[in-house]
Amino acid sequence: MKNCPKCNSQLEDNAAFCGTCGFNFSAPPSQGYQNPQQMYAQYDPFDHTAEFDAKDISENKVFAMLVYLLGVMGVIIALLASSSSAYTKFHLRQALKFTVIEVLTGIVSLFLVWTVIVPILGGIFIGILGIIKIICFIQVCSGKAKEPAIIRSFNFLK
Repeated sequence: MKNCPKCNSQLEDNAAFCGTCGFNFSAPPSQGYQNPQQMYAQYDPFDHTAEFDAKDISENKVFAMLVYLLGVMGVIIALLASSSSAYTKFHLRQALKFTVIEVLTGIVSLFLVWTVIVPILGGIFIGILGIIKIICFIQVCSGKAKEPAIIRSFNFLK
């Protein structure tokens, strides 16, 4: 048995890829690192900023901010104003995930209002989502494209 240098999962000795994180054992190691853990220490699989052109980010940053600030209205404005921007589309998908999850939380809370605890937990969850939206807004202000916490685990709207 061998351990993955990226996520430390135990694997068979003949494994070419890690089943947990996807590490490729046949790829040559990068230069300048003492060990494989150092090579992946700064890698963030949820940061997609490098996938977008710097010009696209700078021209469409305001529309990406609107989707987190104005909710559904911001989504509509961003769709109409910059539908060709890949950066804005990324943030539109994230904002739509927020909207779907907030609506589903509201529906569940409404149907289980008689339990008292479910609506309270739903309100707390929506408050946490609001804080994550603020974090997303701040990241957009700095030109980042990161998948938000909690939301990234919902795999719809990829």
